[in-house]
Amino acid sequence: MDSPICPYCGCSLARLGIAREAATAFTYQGEGLLFCCQGCLEGFQDDPERYLAEIRELIVCPSCLAEKPRALAVAVEHDGEQVYFCRCPHCAERFEKEPEPLRARLAI
Repeated sequence: MDSPICPYCGCSLARLGIAREAATAFTYQGEGLLFCCQGCLEGFQDDPERYLAEIRELIVCPSCLAEKPRALAVAVEHDGEQVYFCRCPHCAERFEKEPEPLRARLAI
């Protein structure tokens, strides 16, 4: 499961420690979005398409919770699913040792 990324500031809600239930929710063109705060939602409304385009290809590394462009990430298959990591070899190694707790962090 992917961690939601605030469409305005580009931060992972998991890294910020914001649960889905505590996030600021907004529906844009039928898509449910989660923001880290009301201020980010207000900024997003100035140019929604721009901000959605900026985060479209971001992934969240399950080990360090860094936000990275998918093109700069490393994919590893786990249980038939691609899991993306930042390029740090330590992050993928850590995930191999304890995948479920790290995946659970992204489901915040």
